[in-house]
Amino acid sequence: MKKKHWVLIADGARARILRLDAKKNDEQPNVRVFDITHKRLQEIMSDKPGRSFASLGTRRSALEYSSDPERQQEEHFAEILIEELERRFSKHEFVRLTVIAEPRMLGSLRQKMTPDLKQAVVAEIAKDLTKTPSDDLEAVLEELNIR
Repeated sequence: MKKKHWVLIADGARARILRLDAKKNDEQPNVRVFDITHKRLQEIMSDKPGRSFASLGTRRSALEYSSDPERQQEEHFAEILIEELERRFSKHEFVRLTVIAEPRMLGSLRQKMTPDLKQAVVAEIAKDLTKTPSDDLEAVLEELNIR
């Protein structure tokens, strides 16, 4: 019996989960497609952070945001992806996983994976293939020696 091998292709806003064991005539090789619409930075940061007085004197300084809202959205998206993979892995829908992700997203995914899911990972590739057309993906995966 062929082992169930899935491929996660992701960046900070889009992801596809593919089945490598899908038959050629299968019209649905994608297990799931994610496309998160991030809020634009100006929507998130609609209010200016403000100004403060220096501790000495009367000079004022601009305050800075304490975090990067775009990065927080990407982290949340990584959590959504890992939760989906964990759920499906626990149902034995796949036993092997290849992760192909934009480098920063790959780091986020690694951090959020449980030990069990990490054991299922057979390859990690730091590359953004999210915009690769579906028709070209098979050839690209073949070039990367993913089977």
